[in-house]
Amino acid sequence: MKEQGKVLGVQFLGERVQKVERQETYFLVTGEKETFQAKAVILAIGSQRRHLGLPKEQELTGRGVHYCVTCDGPIFSGKTVAMVGGGDSSMKGVNFLAEYAQKIYFIVRGKEIVAEPINFGQMKKLGDKVEVLLETEVQEIIGDTILEKIVLSKEYKGSRELILDGMFVEIGYDPDQTFVQQLGLQTDEAGYTKVDNMMRTNIPGIFSAGDSTNHFGRFKQDITAAALGAVAATSAYEYNQVTQ
Repeated sequence: MKEQGKVLGVQFLGERVQKVERQETYFLVTGEKETFQAKAVILAIGSQRRHLGLPKEQELTGRGVHYCVTCDGPIFSGKTVAMVGGGDSSMKGVNFLAEYAQKIYFIVRGKEIVAEPINFGQMKKLGDKVEVLLETEVQEIIGDTILEKIVLSKEYKGSRELILDGMFVEIGYDPDQTFVQQLGLQTDEAGYTKVDNMMRTNIPGIFSAGDSTNHFGRFKQDITAAALGAVAATSAYEYNQVTQ
């Protein structure tokens, strides 16, 4: 896709945009090195996985602490891992990990797991390979260069420490709101940018696509993000034609 874009004259810049400002007839887009003027801007900034906010979490990310089961689950073949969550996504993550891990601890903060019955039933078939720890939280992550163990909010089999090879965190997402606040874009109660069927925001000339929007609610997949991007690109093109 990138090569196709280059053939069509698209310029790819490895910069992070710092600011988007609305002027009278254009938008001023400020990057780390350059500033651009644009009649239309497409925000495809996605969302970020929520973290536990614990010390050493960032340092040990990719070294035992992980957030993508499909990406990193296979490296824990025959290992002992934990899944922190409680919703349907984390439940599906547990079922996926079961193909590789020897033992899985499902750490759930609430009193019950909220998941689709079919996924719950699939987990039940795994038997004692999966142990569910309800009303339990991770309070500390221990390890110098790699994850060694975690500390739980309450005892499990006489100890609050749980020795692990890996831990996956699946507790939801938060949309990036940097440009939302700068531009005054309308959002839903969860912070996702409101768009119409053509990916138009409440600000003329600003379009939004992908996981940062509320178009498909909580359903987030590569295929839906790509579809919304195609719609946003078409809308931006048409907007430019009209405002020339």
